[in-house]
Amino acid sequence: MANNLRQQALECLLITDPLIKVEQTFQLYKQWQEGELELSHEELNVPDMPGHPDKPELVAAKDLPRRRNSAKTGNATLIHAITHIEFNAINLAWDAVARFPNLPRQFYDDWVRVAFEEAEHFTLLRNHLLSLGYDYGDFPAHTGMWEMAQKTHHDPLIRMALVPRVLEARGLDVTPKMMNKLRGSGDHRAVEILEIILKEEIGHVKIGTHWFNYLCDKRNLDSLSTFKDLLDNYFDGKLRGPFNIEARLQAGFTDAEMALLES
Repeated sequence: MANNLRQQALECLLITDPLIKVEQTFQLYKQWQEGELELSHEELNVPDMPGHPDKPELVAAKDLPRRRNSAKTGNATLIHAITHIEFNAINLAWDAVARFPNLPRQFYDDWVRVAFEEAEHFTLLRNHLLSLGYDYGDFPAHTGMWEMAQKTHHDPLIRMALVPRVLEARGLDVTPKMMNKLRGSGDHRAVEILEIILKEEIGHVKIGTHWFNYLCDKRNLDSLSTFKDLLDNYFDGKLRGPFNIEARLQAGFTDAEMALLES
């Protein structure tokens, strides 16, 4: 089992120390690229919650203090919030690899690469946070992304529809506005990091789109009506704009899907 990718992904998912998790992610990516790991498809016992450090304190999104710039913290609370999203994204990628067997090898190729890129994003953001005098864990963070992971653990089609194509796609919508805010405050390094992240997140959402469409095809489902039904069931059909239409189209959303979201 030691050289089984999916078992290794599960072990990485369970690591609580963020820096060890990142280091192990880089190691696993390298081993997979170099053909040192096998792919087997047995069911693994993947828990509902990934490994998480003692800090940050996790609270419901509605209980999170509003992020206001202050003379003391500056942009640190905003950078911390994005760092937390990237930490969650590492876990979400490894969860997809470990949780869902019997998919094409390309599925695992894609999500291993996503885990690697999210770990790079986390590292860039944490290093910037350190330069501001703070570290990951210094502010509370919300549980929203993982709540949706739990709601979609039973079906890779629903996971692909709602985590990459809703939650992560939201990042495509809000990142340009965050970049403007950071640019206005003179934090040009943060803007550079978010430019890298935005470009790569388009690719991650596109991967989610590809596998959502693949699974719809395999089940003879119409992808547009399936996506609409899932939005109705899980989000009451309500997703707030404005949407970054250009980025979403690059990430594989169709004109019909964009019309659905905007309606």
